[in-house]
Amino acid sequence: MIDAAERRAIEADCARLIARYANLVDRGDWEGAAALYADDGVLIRPTAPGDPIIGHEAIFAAFLARPGRVTRHFCANVVVDVDSPTAARGESAMLLYTGPGAPLVGSFHDRFVLTPDGWRFAERRGSIVFGA
Repeated sequence: MIDAAERRAIEADCARLIARYANLVDRGDWEGAAALYADDGVLIRPTAPGDPIIGHEAIFAAFLARPGRVTRHFCANVVVDVDSPTAARGESAMLLYTGPGAPLVGSFHDRFVLTPDGWRFAERRGSIVFGA
């Protein structure tokens, strides 16, 4: 059983993970962003939903292979549901600016897991709702 204080702490830690990830990606800190995944974590990019990327090394390599661009992610409507003391899931809305042109609007559906290094993404599944 999870008490209210522990549930709120888990929700806050997972919400912080979402914001930290956006900031690291916008800075181009690929190593830092990849480190926010569990060892066997899965990234499903909004722009490539049929191509899951699995594990730190593969996620880091995928970030390195991206064409250079300036981005700014805005995450909102973050809701985290705690399943157990070591697992949670969440949903957030995302607005992504990539320079000139219309922004992309989408969402992330996340699964979180508690690791020895703290809360990490077990799975981050992005989707585009509308945009260029």
